[in-house]
Amino acid sequence: MKYFVYLIISNHKNKIISYVGYTSDINKRLKLHNSSKGAKFTRGRKWTLIYKKCYKSKAVAMKNEYLLKKNYKKRLLIKKKYLMKSV
Repeated sequence: MKYFVYLIISNHKNKIISYVGYTSDINKRLKLHNSSKGAKFTRGRKWTLIYKKCYKSKAVAMKNEYLLKKNYKKRLLIKKKYLMKSV
């Protein structure tokens, strides 16, 4: 089974906030976040998927999710790349 680590962003009070997670079904998970049924932090906001990476095992995906959550510099770099493409 495939697992994904993903990064989603939302505009909150003129500030871009991000959330990192892992899932086996990226489309279903994004729908849950946008329908306020995902993680508590993501409720009530409109989220955009800007990064995803596929892994072959849940354990590896969970490890890399943890690493991305803690690596604020990498998250900022991913956000900047996305925002540069959007302009």
